[in-house]
Amino acid sequence: MEMWDIYDSKKQRTGRTMKRNDWCLKDGEYHLTVLGVVMRPDGRFLITKRVMTKAWAPGWWEVSGGAVMAGESSKEAVIREVKEETGLDVSGCGDGYLFTYHRENPGEGDNYFVDVYRFVLDFEESELSLQEEETAGYMLADRSQIEEFASQGIFLHYDSIKQAFSVEEK
Repeated sequence: MEMWDIYDSKKQRTGRTMKRNDWCLKDGEYHLTVLGVVMRPDGRFLITKRVMTKAWAPGWWEVSGGAVMAGESSKEAVIREVKEETGLDVSGCGDGYLFTYHRENPGEGDNYFVDVYRFVLDFEESELSLQEEETAGYMLADRSQIEEFASQGIFLHYDSIKQAFSVEEK
């Protein structure tokens, strides 16, 4: 059974855990997720398309990410998620941490922090090994292509993470 740590409003572990997707969090309690933006040195980003069997946002474009397991660090989680979903190992890419945002969902038991990372990795498409249960394809997209998907309303989390696609920043 997958367990997640429960965090307080300062993003500190409380010492308590919750079962995955057991939306039991009280106001002021959070779980932690991560997103890993993978950018090639040519300025293009690896994005994946969600399988159509997903209950939420099927067929939408996204970057790799997921929940931080109990006892796992944010960095460990993002490295694991990118590897699971794309086959790429970003562990040698430096820190990559950009910023954190959070969402409050009062009364739903699903408040969360999201740590956003960006890794610059020179990889060949032949190195990709997509997780079939999660992804229905990929694209090496430049920022304008990602913005176009966002304008169509089919790119997950874009408004919250758009600064991660700025090649001038880090």
